[in-house]
Amino acid sequence: MDQLLAKIEQYKLEIQASSVGSKEELENFRIKYLGTKGLLKSVMGEMKDVPNEQKKAAGQLLNEFKLFVEAFYQQLSDSFEVSDNQSANYIDSSLPGQSLPLGSRHPISIVQNKMIGIFQRLGFSIAEGPEIEDDWHNFSALNLPENHPARDMQDTFYISQHPDWLLRTHTSNAQIRAMEKGELPLRIICPGRVYRNETISARAHCFFNQVEGLYIAENVSFADLKQTLYFFVKEMFGADVEVRFRPSYFPFTEPSAEMDISCLICSGKGCSVCKRTGWVEILGCGMVHPKVLENCGIDSNKYTGFAFGMGVERITMLTYQVKDLRLFSENDVRFLKQFT
Repeated sequence: MDQLLAKIEQYKLEIQASSVGSKEELENFRIKYLGTKGLLKSVMGEMKDVPNEQKKAAGQLLNEFKLFVEAFYQQLSDSFEVSDNQSANYIDSSLPGQSLPLGSRHPISIVQNKMIGIFQRLGFSIAEGPEIEDDWHNFSALNLPENHPARDMQDTFYISQHPDWLLRTHTSNAQIRAMEKGELPLRIICPGRVYRNETISARAHCFFNQVEGLYIAENVSFADLKQTLYFFVKEMFGADVEVRFRPSYFPFTEPSAEMDISCLICSGKGCSVCKRTGWVEILGCGMVHPKVLENCGIDSNKYTGFAFGMGVERITMLTYQVKDLRLFSENDVRFLKQFT
């Protein structure tokens, strides 16, 4: 028993004097003292040589030694984990900072801002209106009374709780609200999102963006309208773009027209975007119908005006030669990164 006690004290001193400076040395320590053929296993084996009357005391002594070795190893192991964590969390303030990924503006925003800037140079100011609108400002005031067949031209999202309310189908509601104020002359553009219950495809969506314009003053003519739109097209697409006007029909303008430009994707040769015609429609326009002026309390005998409206997505598709409208609303980072 005394001999076993002396061995254990000697082993304790040896263990406490152990130098462990790396994880490899830590593993060697474990194998040497705690391994299947290690010192602890060897000392435990000496239990068989202890007399029976001393086995209880010897067992307690060996168990204490086992706990001592395991605790010492755990202390060494913990010190290495702390060191690793400190290394992982260490920040060298002298190194350059990590660069953050660069964001980008959405192509719709880029083009819409450019469109707004062109018209602002002509003296147009921005007017906005609500996206949830009543029937009067969205339809009736625009010479589209109830049961008018032209309402079928726009498939509308109505609000079931309030049948008179709907998601606006155009930003003309902002024009009506501006005209109702009676502050003339009036020269505004109305950018914003609109909604129509249409089948989503490469050329159509259930929501999109518009920029509409309105100019009301004395002696405004169709020539003023044409020159305004000529200026916009040349500034937006360049001096070489060809332009044409075609007669059309809109309940809120008379006379009415649609404006086409030569296709920028195929240079007028014919492609799927321009339906092989070489021309792409970009907007509708016309002289404000006298009935619309009267609905807003404006004297149609004294004042005249013109209005126009265009889809921002259509202009963006032509600007960047994008052939699928759905790309603008899918939030695909691979697509959006191209506009960084």
